[in-house]
Amino acid sequence: MSENTQDACPFCDPGLQARAVGTWGSVLAVPDTAPVAEGHLLVITRRHAEDIFEMTAREYRDAMRLLASLRQQALRDDPSITGFNVGANCGESAGQKVMHAHIHFIPRREGDGPDGRGVKGVIRNKFSY
Repeated sequence: MSENTQDACPFCDPGLQARAVGTWGSVLAVPDTAPVAEGHLLVITRRHAEDIFEMTAREYRDAMRLLASLRQQALRDDPSITGFNVGANCGESAGQKVMHAHIHFIPRREGDGPDGRGVKGVIRNKFSY
């Protein structure tokens, strides 16, 4: 990765820290700017890495701990939540829009999918079923 790539990365912006709704060691959680559901967050590495496969073992552990904490808080604060989508898109062909490691945390509620029966996928305009 070149310095120019990191310099242009919106997740490397020092101002992102101010938007954090949670942190755990080497990662932080921020609201997604194009949420697919209420409470959609991104767990992002503080260090620039292209995708989750470039995360260190510590970053991965911190991300899992932060996700568990976010889940507990979401369930405590919103009884309408009945499930979660948690995942990462790795590479442009997989739907990754920002080439910086991040994990989507998406609270789900009964009937909130495009057909009212939940979600079958989370990449916008990429549903083929």
